[in-house]
Amino acid sequence: MGKPADNLGSIGVKSAWRRADRHGMTDGIDALCAEVVEVSRVLARAGLVIGTAGNVSARLGDFVAVTPTGSRLSSLRASEIAIVELDGTQVGGPLAPTSELPLHLAVYRGHDAGAVVHTHPPMGTAVACVADELPCIHYALLTLGGGVRVAPYATFGTDDLADVVAAALEGRTAALLGGHGAVTYGDTLQGALDATELLEWACGVYVHAGAIGTPRTLGEETAPRSPPRSRRTAKRSLVSPKPAEFPRTPHARGRGREAVFA
Repeated sequence: MGKPADNLGSIGVKSAWRRADRHGMTDGIDALCAEVVEVSRVLARAGLVIGTAGNVSARLGDFVAVTPTGSRLSSLRASEIAIVELDGTQVGGPLAPTSELPLHLAVYRGHDAGAVVHTHPPMGTAVACVADELPCIHYALLTLGGGVRVAPYATFGTDDLADVVAAALEGRTAALLGGHGAVTYGDTLQGALDATELLEWACGVYVHAGAIGTPRTLGEETAPRSPPRSRRTAKRSLVSPKPAEFPRTPHARGRGREAVFA
């Protein structure tokens, strides 16, 4: 984890740094930064982000390791990762955190997330430009919670975007962002990455199926049961007691987070 940057030398920052060190978390945060870099590079190699688009974060206790603003995920280094507290206060790293930090923190506040991935995937973004939802066209989507909602467009980096994404994620571990991209979360970085890859694959299937006909969707009577929830998700239901103001599909029953193909 190293030391806080010179411009982060406030009493509060130093106190947070000492707290992390006292609880033996600095080594864990260093490892988390390395994981954030690895996942960032995987996303770049897969073409799910281009240039400086996209951002990745992971949580350890009260700290979040997040990609810095203006960084190219393809060439990011662990020493460049920003460390923030859950209120957004930066306590480590030489660069400011991504401008999409409000989005990441909103997901951590509203969901039992261990990691968040935000991308600009080609197929997912295409669907988000024309649809209100990616319907549940394949049983694997049940592992994301069912049909994936498209959050209304809001300016990047704003609290408005964070709010609409948080609403779209109710009962789901993935959402598409109108005219923008996609967001997924998971218990771990690997889980969030798996959700991102599954979402992009499903969007591609939907686009291709639409080119040759009308894609059929799974209903309650035909949708197979999703895999068992993880211990983390079992602690807290992802079903909101107050439905979000998005179209809901009757088939969305699954709440698992790991994509399993038979």
